[in-house]
Amino acid sequence: MSLQVTRHDFDQWMMPVYAPATFIPVRAEGSRLWDQQGKEYIDFAGGIAVNALGHAHPALQQALTEQAAKLWHTGNGYTNEPVLRLAKQLIDATFADRVFFCNSGAEANEAALKLARKVAHDRFGDQKSGIVAFTNAFHGRTLFTVSAGGQPAYSRDFAPLPPAIQHAQFNHLESAAALINDSTCAVIVEPIQGEGGVLPADAAFLRGLRELCDRHQALLIFDEVQSGVGRTGSLYAYMHYGVTPDVLSTAKALGGGFPIGAMLTREDLAQVMGVGTHGTTYGGNPLAGAVAGKVLELVNQPAFLAGVTERHQWFVDRLQAINQRLPVFKTIRGLGLLIGAVLNDDFAGKAKQFNLTAAEEGVMVLIAGASVVRFAPALNISQEEVQQGLARFERACERILRGATS
Repeated sequence: MSLQVTRHDFDQWMMPVYAPATFIPVRAEGSRLWDQQGKEYIDFAGGIAVNALGHAHPALQQALTEQAAKLWHTGNGYTNEPVLRLAKQLIDATFADRVFFCNSGAEANEAALKLARKVAHDRFGDQKSGIVAFTNAFHGRTLFTVSAGGQPAYSRDFAPLPPAIQHAQFNHLESAAALINDSTCAVIVEPIQGEGGVLPADAAFLRGLRELCDRHQALLIFDEVQSGVGRTGSLYAYMHYGVTPDVLSTAKALGGGFPIGAMLTREDLAQVMGVGTHGTTYGGNPLAGAVAGKVLELVNQPAFLAGVTERHQWFVDRLQAINQRLPVFKTIRGLGLLIGAVLNDDFAGKAKQFNLTAAEEGVMVLIAGASVVRFAPALNISQEEVQQGLARFERACERILRGATS
């Protein structure tokens, strides 16, 4: 007989690094989810932009179970068929010639930053080691990536931090230009800052970074952990902007819920990483490779990607209608199905309240900082689920507005 558990047990047994919702999900299908009490929720959180095809997608289940019956894990002393096929899919679909597989976005970014330092070390010497990142960015929770993230709340308790990382202002090219020079080995940037407030980059800003990196022989790294795999309506956001990076990190939606990350780069850069320079035990295992291969096959279709753009409009139109009746948002921004509703000054700092009240009404949303409600649903969510979920969200906004004026 299995152990009966409740949300209270989390507080007793788990490291207190999270403050999860008051309910425990136990079953999900598509964009609907049910908790231990049988209450239904519409999922606009998508596992933080992970569940690209929703929950329990039949094709992903089939890919996983078929592979599970064949081969699970061998370690990196061997390769396997699913991950090689996935590598070819990514190479054929992007600028990249080579792929490194890992387990998460943080690992992919860690690999990208290590690659940049190794390229500079081999080609130019030790003096070229500087990394330029941006304030309010998020690149992961390892010591290297949290230092690059530019959010002191995530890094200050873990000093001393890795040196030679400077932060410019996002979307401010002059700020970046003041820091990028011949000692810079890499610039790392999110085409859309996710955790930092769902803030898309300006095209001119990314073009300017590309020019600065070319001028100073630095690598341009795009962190597409959150914006990749169809999230913006393009397979990767760099395609939307028409700016090609030297290195790209991808994870989250790549596995559709199964843990996998990857670093993509060109042939000439990949060659500096010889045998033994980097590695990971579980990265690119057959199970992850099989599931991610199916995700990529389904997402990387013109009709599917066009559907993401269409769904963006469903969300924006309804959120704007809600805001006309219940003025709680200052602006609604984002690309594709990564959308941020910025709370107005009356509700500044209260995004968590919207998150909690929405859950009470039966819809799961995210926050992106203290004042932005974030929506990152499945890329194939139905129009009925969008309308029903936003009707529940509207009721939550109504309750909060009533409480503020009572």
